[in-house]
Amino acid sequence: MTAALRKRTRRAACALISTSLAGLANFAAHAEIVVTANDGKMVLENGSAVVRKQPLPDTVSVIDFTDGALKLLGEVPAPASVVGPPPSVAIAPHGAFALVTGAMKLDPADPTKTVPHDKLSVIDLKSTPPKVLATLQAGAGAAGVSINRAGTLALVANRSEGTVSVFTISGRTLAPVGKIQLGDAKSGPSHAVFSHDGATALVTRDGDSKISLLTVDGSKVEYAKRDLSAGIRPYDIDVTGSAAAIVGNVGASSGDNDSISLIDMTAKPIRVVTTVTVGQTPEAVKMSPDGNYVAVTVMNGSNKPSASPFFNDFGLLKVYKISGTDLTPVTEAKIGHWCQGMVWSKDSKYVVAQCMVENELIAFSFDGKALNKTSTLKMQVSPAGIRTAEP
Repeated sequence: MTAALRKRTRRAACALISTSLAGLANFAAHAEIVVTANDGKMVLENGSAVVRKQPLPDTVSVIDFTDGALKLLGEVPAPASVVGPPPSVAIAPHGAFALVTGAMKLDPADPTKTVPHDKLSVIDLKSTPPKVLATLQAGAGAAGVSINRAGTLALVANRSEGTVSVFTISGRTLAPVGKIQLGDAKSGPSHAVFSHDGATALVTRDGDSKISLLTVDGSKVEYAKRDLSAGIRPYDIDVTGSAAAIVGNVGASSGDNDSISLIDMTAKPIRVVTTVTVGQTPEAVKMSPDGNYVAVTVMNGSNKPSASPFFNDFGLLKVYKISGTDLTPVTEAKIGHWCQGMVWSKDSKYVVAQCMVENELIAFSFDGKALNKTSTLKMQVSPAGIRTAEP
């Protein structure tokens, strides 16, 4: 090969590599990213959540969800837990990093059991593979986590100590600025979400069936000493837009039909306005980004012993339409067992749910009338928490 030909070949190769890298960067910029937290410790055995005989490392996965097609992009080991609501993940508004909580860990004194954990991991989503930037302490049983729309503040609900941890955010650096005491250790703060304007936060308490209101002024967060009453054991909660919030009331696990409730965020004062029954144990609730619908993962008895009269061999993904203060059923689809959270695509046309027993994510298209399965993704570790960057 002549020197001139070698030079032209090197130029062509460099051009090809540059084009490929540009294509990958363009893909990453436009991909619809989902982050899941995966619990390697727990498994369901005939209706009981027990520690695996051979526990796996907990992981955090970054997944492409573009057009309803699921594709694993990368994983990193980090503490995670199926205990607590599925929003144990929060993504910064700019998508640069995620926060992931780990509510439980193996008991150092008896590895066949678990004890409350307090870890909050900061995950770099821009690196390939993703990496842990920092690990911080929240509170015992660190569960639901949220970041405000300004990207300056994060809240973590601590289920095992009755508190909410507050962190300030600067760039990708978090700093703890205190805790808010809501109740005793059994009050069970489960998830905390910010209002659209960031001036208010709501915290579910499944231990004493309350939803607490917090006031937010800069980095100063205080308990407003006002609690809403929605149903038995409010657990997951979600806010999209300025008008409404939705909460799932998981009930007493007694086989009864449980409920979801709509909270009017424009009312003065804020209040619960509608409650409808949805089936056994609404584990997660999520409003569509356009604010028109709410999706619900319903256990439907799939997590009960097979001999139970309340057992069903499948869970349900349900969709309800939000019309003012009304919630109207639209459609439903069968999913797996002990299913956890779900998220919508940015355009509200797709939804993906996660199921622990099957170790999989299931994506559906939604046209305003029906859910149709588009893809599945098998996971090495059971998916327990999930979030996207939110509007």
